[in-house]
Amino acid sequence: MAQNHAAHAAQEGRKRPIGLIVAFVIVLALAAAALFAYFSVKGDIAGGEKTGDVVEVSVEQGSGPATIAKKLQEAGLIKYPRVFRWYVGKQGAAGTLQYGDFEIEKGASYDEIIAALSQTVAAETVRVTFPEGSTAIAIADKMEEAGLCSAEDFLKEANEGDFSEFKFWQYVPSAEDAPDRFMKCEGYLFPNTYDFYKDDTVHNYVATFYAQFDQQMTDELYSEMDAEGLTLNQAVTLASFVQEEAGNDQDAKVAAVFRNRLAAGSPYPMLQSNASSYIQSDSDNNYLWNWVAPYYGGWDQIPINVRTAYDTYSVSGLTPGAISNPGIDAIKAALNPDPDTLSGGYYFFVTDQAGTYYYGHNETEHAANCQKAGQVNDTLK
Repeated sequence: MAQNHAAHAAQEGRKRPIGLIVAFVIVLALAAAALFAYFSVKGDIAGGEKTGDVVEVSVEQGSGPATIAKKLQEAGLIKYPRVFRWYVGKQGAAGTLQYGDFEIEKGASYDEIIAALSQTVAAETVRVTFPEGSTAIAIADKMEEAGLCSAEDFLKEANEGDFSEFKFWQYVPSAEDAPDRFMKCEGYLFPNTYDFYKDDTVHNYVATFYAQFDQQMTDELYSEMDAEGLTLNQAVTLASFVQEEAGNDQDAKVAAVFRNRLAAGSPYPMLQSNASSYIQSDSDNNYLWNWVAPYYGGWDQIPINVRTAYDTYSVSGLTPGAISNPGIDAIKAALNPDPDTLSGGYYFFVTDQAGTYYYGHNETEHAANCQKAGQVNDTLK
């Protein structure tokens, strides 16, 4: 028994040094990390010594700390973007960072860089407001009317430019993957009020919209998309129909009707929305008639594959792309449809002139609702 006790004591004696060594290593690692962060904050380029070299950094409107940190790294002002982002958050400075062109000296500390980026740059700007549900063409036209760039140049850059710095861009289908889509940019030009610099580049103008869209699309929303089995393109396209058919407190219910139609085994698999259909009428706010047809020079000039794909009376499911640029409420409604309308099996809705919505389960109920609303029974609307 005494021998066993002695052996056990010997083992304990051997364990203690190992535990002490591990603890010592952890302390050293923490100390090294703290030292690393300290010297990075003091200036991780040139050891915190000013070099006299001044670098110009351009920050687009809507850029967050991650994008700004990457810009600073590319400009040779910092080495470690993650440390800079951490420090900005620690200082609570994210909301103070401005957009514009800034001159910063190499070797500047993080505090000095943040101070420089927090100064409002005096420059002539133009403020333009884009309502929710604006189409890409309408947005481009407004940019031209504001004297910022031509509508043609704006659309070309929005559809063909490289915006891979934004997370959402990787989820937007390429032209090869979406041959029937009208415009790649449709749905992602986030509607808002923006202050644009005069004489800025077309790329930066477009990036302003995309940066705001990227900021709105949180990790939580991407998780909800995954949970709902929707791609980003599907979610934004559905949201654009919700925006056009509602854009009000009925968003979630309208989204539920569309989601019921899109569900597997649906008795009504076509969206049948006048917002994008075969109807050729200026008063119907029809995407094909009001926007696509003029772009191509007339209804009969629309490529047949595009015209068919966007006619919600001709094909089942969603159109290949969005029909407008929806606001965040419509996007959230597309991902979180009204549960009662969804489970209740509603496949129809119609509105009257006062904006009252009537929901129906089948064609018979819809016909009765159309009479109440004083509408022709030809669509959901």
